[in-house]
Amino acid sequence: MIELSTAPMLQTAPMTWVAAGDSITQAVQHTYGARGWVEHVHERIRCQLDRLTDTVVNSGVSAWCAGDVLGAYDHLIGRFSPDVLSISLGTNDARAGLAGLDTFHTDLRAIIARTDGAQIVLHTPVLTSVSGRVARPELPAYCQAVRDIAHDTGALLVDHEAHWLARFTDGADPIPWLDDPAHPNAVGHLQMANHTLRTLGLGELTDV
Repeated sequence: MIELSTAPMLQTAPMTWVAAGDSITQAVQHTYGARGWVEHVHERIRCQLDRLTDTVVNSGVSAWCAGDVLGAYDHLIGRFSPDVLSISLGTNDARAGLAGLDTFHTDLRAIIARTDGAQIVLHTPVLTSVSGRVARPELPAYCQAVRDIAHDTGALLVDHEAHWLARFTDGADPIPWLDDPAHPNAVGHLQMANHTLRTLGLGELTDV
């Protein structure tokens, strides 16, 4: 079991974890019955770390952008009063190109500002396939926006883009971790989960 002293995010009292985001957080369809990354994180926290009375809520909504999550804040986030709020957005927002970047900044910062007292965890989007970059050519700029916001707000950054780029070098197509041009498959979700857990100081999944 992870010791509290080595994982400062953990409290002795039961905690509420909320994961807000888009279809990659919701993890429907593209895993074909396998667990999505939030479900893997749930398994690690509530089973493998023996935090049986923690609550892990997945409020991801397919096709949504930061503005959609902000508009439904009370339903998706506020009513749960999270101790930890994970936000994984940008893949859909990036369809707006550079013209949408300021709005993304504003909306994501507003979500963070409304979440008083919680540890914020921000995730950069994962890579798309080579064909998926046609619809989202400015996705790297949205990843950088997430990094900038994490730096400015003190949020913990889980940099999936950097993790995937380290695996798929020189512009290689990340097809082995994807089900379609933009959605991770079961392997990609497991990679996302373990990278998230390592960044949070919670180790890795021991059995999957």
